[in-house]
Amino acid sequence: MNAQTQRLTIQGPAGLLAVAVDEPATPPLGVAVVCHPHPLHGGTLDNKVAQTLARAFVACGWRAVRFNFRGVKGSEGQWDGGVGEVDDALAVAAHQRLPGLPLRWAGFSFGGFVAAQAAAQGADAPSLLVAPAVVNFPMPTVSQDTALVHGEADDVVALADVLDWARPQALPVTVFPGAGHFFHGQLALLKTWAMRAVAADPLAIRSD
Repeated sequence: MNAQTQRLTIQGPAGLLAVAVDEPATPPLGVAVVCHPHPLHGGTLDNKVAQTLARAFVACGWRAVRFNFRGVKGSEGQWDGGVGEVDDALAVAAHQRLPGLPLRWAGFSFGGFVAAQAAAQGADAPSLLVAPAVVNFPMPTVSQDTALVHGEADDVVALADVLDWARPQALPVTVFPGAGHFFHGQLALLKTWAMRAVAADPLAIRSD
């Protein structure tokens, strides 16, 4: 993401995982694990939306941790249909979590599914979901503290499908008018939205 990004590898469930860590200028308020889009469609930790989410967390004083799922650019193993990828995320969170500080999940598209599942599988924490893949993967019920944004013109994950998933949970959905799946031309707006969501986090520890 920038020259200060720390690149490392950690042990994951299926082998080594490539990880990128960005630190805020002051001691972190918490740790955010950011999950990238579908590995079989070019998704990596360097995806622009994933980077935007990481920048938002860092700007709010959080450590942002991105990683490549198994089988992607420096991460060992192979695609596991979304099951092992959730295990990867949980392993990264366990490795990077700071004692006594909150954890937050964030994810884009397939990464939104992984973030939601990871939060539901023993690592409960508020999530920040961008255009989550609610149709092709078993999206769980999420915390009412979850922040969700979607593009009106998304042609990969239809807005109607996201609303159908969110409606039974009474989960609010922020809609960016005219935005497509990758939020082209609206990444600055996405960062602003994400920073507002992070600032509203009920788990955040603040110095004021």
